[in-house]
Amino acid sequence: MKYSELIKEMIRDFLIIFASIIIIIAILRQIYVPDASFELKTIFTIMAFSFLGALTGIVLYTPHAISEYKMRLRVIVHFFFLEALLISLAVLLNLVYGTFGILLLALEIAVVYAIVRLLTYKNDKKEAQKINERLRTFKKEL
Repeated sequence: MKYSELIKEMIRDFLIIFASIIIIIAILRQIYVPDASFELKTIFTIMAFSFLGALTGIVLYTPHAISEYKMRLRVIVHFFFLEALLISLAVLLNLVYGTFGILLLALEIAVVYAIVRLLTYKNDKKEAQKINERLRTFKKEL
């Protein structure tokens, strides 16, 4: 993977993470606290956490092809690294309090992570299908 592709993926992941968090918070606030509104500080905090989440995607970067097992291992390491980083930062910034708040944040991170991985998987699958179709066309031409 080229560096330009890595940066493109990180920007895409940032936007997916940010949008997912905003949508989830908007829905939950509408259900539980309909009168609450987003403060600008909250949006910037979400943006910063989204950026950090996307930046940790470097853990998944490899300049050469690796086995599926090694990639799955990297995804697992990435997930736990991301959980630890974001929870630690939230605790240091006093954004979460107590065990329940930490567990809820861990669950929220896991949900957003699953959404990002699912959307990335669908995109990668679509790209693989395009490549396979081009290979079939090329093979028929020979």
